[in-house]
Amino acid sequence: MTEPRDSETGPPDRAAEPPDRAAERRDPAPAPLAPTHDAASWDAVYRSGQAPWDTGRPSTELIRVLREQHVRPGAAIELGCGSGTNAVWLAAAGFRVTGLDIAPSAVAMARARAAEAGASVRFVLADLLDPPAELGGPYDFVFDRGCYHAARQFDVDRFLATVEGLLRPGTEGLFLTGNAREPRSGPPVVSEAELRGELGRIFEIVRLREFRMDLRPESGIGRPLGWSCFVRRSPRATPAAGG
Repeated sequence: MTEPRDSETGPPDRAAEPPDRAAERRDPAPAPLAPTHDAASWDAVYRSGQAPWDTGRPSTELIRVLREQHVRPGAAIELGCGSGTNAVWLAAAGFRVTGLDIAPSAVAMARARAAEAGASVRFVLADLLDPPAELGGPYDFVFDRGCYHAARQFDVDRFLATVEGLLRPGTEGLFLTGNAREPRSGPPVVSEAELRGELGRIFEIVRLREFRMDLRPESGIGRPLGWSCFVRRSPRATPAAGG
């Protein structure tokens, strides 16, 4: 089992977080979902109630990074908001939040969650590879828990061009992705070189850290190794290809 590492400037150093020993003791995890950019396929996952990443709790890594990086509340957008747990948490933390997802059922669940919590969040049904005009922006903070590592399998240039249109100089963001250093069943994975080369086109990578991703315990996947990439939009960033 791979141990997480942490980096700000060079290769990540070993972090204190231990490997997922519980996952090592489990039976082999089921094969991951086949790569898809089909809205109906994502919608079926949410309607089944079995999305492994949909824990019903805000991301522990999001909470940690916002605290450690002293991110101030402002206009925020979540890419791939799912059932809205993180978007609602961000609203409660003082952010003005827009959440996007390609799956109609996810957006409906997110709106119901926000209404139940009394949170003011704007949810938009959107495909980031073919975005509608009403995405708004520019935003002060962008959060992505798995949208980038899925969309990049189909058209990373279009994804980055869409994200770039949501930013202003100084926009901060957090991207959580699967990690190619630990090949196993679970989310799509990205190497450090791919992550730096792609997100580095439009962002300064402020801090890159390995961590264990939150998943539903009953998923049987354990807690896969992930990348936690805290970024900041720089005026000197290279424009995304095709943007």
